[in-house]
Amino acid sequence: MAKNYKKQFGQLYDKHIGKIYRYVFLKVGAKEAAEDISSEVFVKSWKKFKTGLEIKNCSAYLYQVARAEVANYYRSGAKMPTMGVDNLPLVDINDNPEASQITKSDLENLRNHLNELKDEHQDVLIWYYLDGYSSKEIAQMLDKTEGATRVIISRALAELREKMTKKWPDTLFV
Repeated sequence: MAKNYKKQFGQLYDKHIGKIYRYVFLKVGAKEAAEDISSEVFVKSWKKFKTGLEIKNCSAYLYQVARAEVANYYRSGAKMPTMGVDNLPLVDINDNPEASQITKSDLENLRNHLNELKDEHQDVLIWYYLDGYSSKEIAQMLDKTEGATRVIISRALAELREKMTKKWPDTLFV
């Protein structure tokens, strides 16, 4: 095996591990499970990569593998996550305890309602707003047109906003 494959895959891993882990963590809600699944994503990807087969869009491929692994995780009998926002890799605690508590409450609300959305809506919101992917990149991941993807993002955001404001009309995320 050429060292070049190892180097290329190492660069791919370094570029995507954080985003894949965060995506998996938000889907499964358990640190250990997210680490295991993220590792499995890259093991499976390495097996495909080292064969020399061309992968046109590495990001899309990695997320497709991650989606499949998350589905396998739940098929194996794992339960949906229940976790507090203290475990979320998103919380940025500042020096103001009151503002910090409000942010934690809003993040808890966001997390709970995000889990109520269908998988595709969860995915597009995570990819677009947390990972910073464009609608064109997300369209490639979903194998849909860019226009259809923008509609999905818009509908997902509207559904999340509606769910959040029913419980907490004054939430910070609307």
